Amino acid sequence: MIQLKRIKSYQNHTLFIILIVMTLLVSACTNKGPQKSKTSAKPNKSQTPTTEQRTEWKLPVSPPEGEFYKFAGWFSDTEVLYITNVEQTSNVYRYHLLTGKSDLIYKSEHPIVTVEISPSKNYILIHSSPSSYEGLVTIIDAKGTQKLNKSFSSHELEFDWNPYNESQILVTKFAEDWTFSVSLLDFENSKTKELSIPQPFIKWMNEKEIVFLNWDENNPALFAPLIRMNLDNKSEKPIFPSAIHFSTFRNLLMTITVNKQDQSRAVYSFYDQRNKEIYSFSIPQLTKFSDWLVPFYDYNESKRQFITLQPLSSGEIDSYSSGFQLALYDVKKGSNKVIMEGLDNEPITISPSGDALLFGNSFENIIDLKAKKIYKMIKE
Repeated sequence: MIQLKRIKSYQNHTLFIILIVMTLLVSACTNKGPQKSKTSAKPNKSQTPTTEQRTEWKLPVSPPEGEFYKFAGWFSDTEVLYITNVEQTSNVYRYHLLTGKSDLIYKSEHPIVTVEISPSKNYILIHSSPSSYEGLVTIIDAKGTQKLNKSFSSHELEFDWNPYNESQILVTKFAEDWTFSVSLLDFENSKTKELSIPQPFIKWMNEKEIVFLNWDENNPALFAPLIRMNLDNKSEKPIFPSAIHFSTFRNLLMTITVNKQDQSRAVYSFYDQRNKEIYSFSIPQLTKFSDWLVPFYDYNESKRQFITLQPLSSGEIDSYSSGFQLALYDVKKGSNKVIMEGLDNEPITISPSGDALLFGNSFENIIDLKAKKIYKMIKE
């Protein structure tokens, strides 16, 4: 809107009216988009939420039964899943942010270790622990109907859901001595197939291919080649000679490498299915005892936005005390902005719409990304 300059005096009342009418006409004819506001270092306490929905969030959550354990993630833009422990059993609830209602969707006879929500939000994987050497995997649909209940001999389990075919899940089983094996679980067909894969931490590249960093156990290094493997014919193909970290999202591959000219900075690069670079950026890098710190991050598929916590400067993590910025990178537009500052480096997961974020070691906080406000999910 075009602001009227302060008018000190008008001797002619008619002239005053004419000036107002002319100003309104000019304002109506001027087609300016909304101006981008500068990002403040800290949330403004006087700033009100930008949408009514945020003011309607019913918080904190009051579990109907048991002791709160942790939130599992987003089930929709207005629903989250959380876990409570009741003696040696656990419950999974769906919490409605707008009504404040908790619906029990699963009751486990054993303590729940974690809950994984499928990319489409149609299925829920529940990992419970009957004993220290057994992991029980239960898969239910959105209505709570059980699709699978299978036991794995293991000390720990890792999962990667196939976003192109959600009936398939890669399951990595770790023994107590950290030896491992990988299985392909097809719960729609009730099949489990052992795979010969040299690394435990793997991601889906597409429906038939996976990717992994091929670390050499006999020669420890800071970098490893990124390998693409076809699960049908077991063929392997190096796609990048070295990286320190990677992740995959639907039709997108992300790698983290070190800037060759300045090793104090990490380079994040995004590629399509043909390994063509779409976007890249660099941030300060913090070192650990034997490698580098990779701050927590997440990706919103609908908006093609990558959100991460990033340090303000490079150095050693043990001596770093400046906090982390919550920064958003638009992979499609090639733009970025800082949303908040002064945060701890803790896990994050973004809502389907990309407007809110669960944050914290138990996802115990919710961040309104538009209003730049943090709300406690559980009463302390």
